[in-house]
Amino acid sequence: MLREVGLFGALAPSLLLYFLAAIPLFLVIDRVLSRLGAYRLVWHPGLVRFGLFVCLFSGLVLCSGPGWFQ
Repeated sequence: MLREVGLFGALAPSLLLYFLAAIPLFLVIDRVLSRLGAYRLVWHPGLVRFGLFVCLFSGLVLCSGPGWFQ
């Protein structure tokens, strides 16, 4: 995982880039699950959506660690 990234002359934490990359992935998967009606089967759809985003975000961070793309 990178420590800092230069964006327009300012240093930003690399987690910001992973966060921004997880958003479109989440939106696509969320739309597919909504159309399939998967959220009708769960007790708290908002909690499932939050958990899905956390899983995507943490998966991106963990997959970018050392040893994955060598």
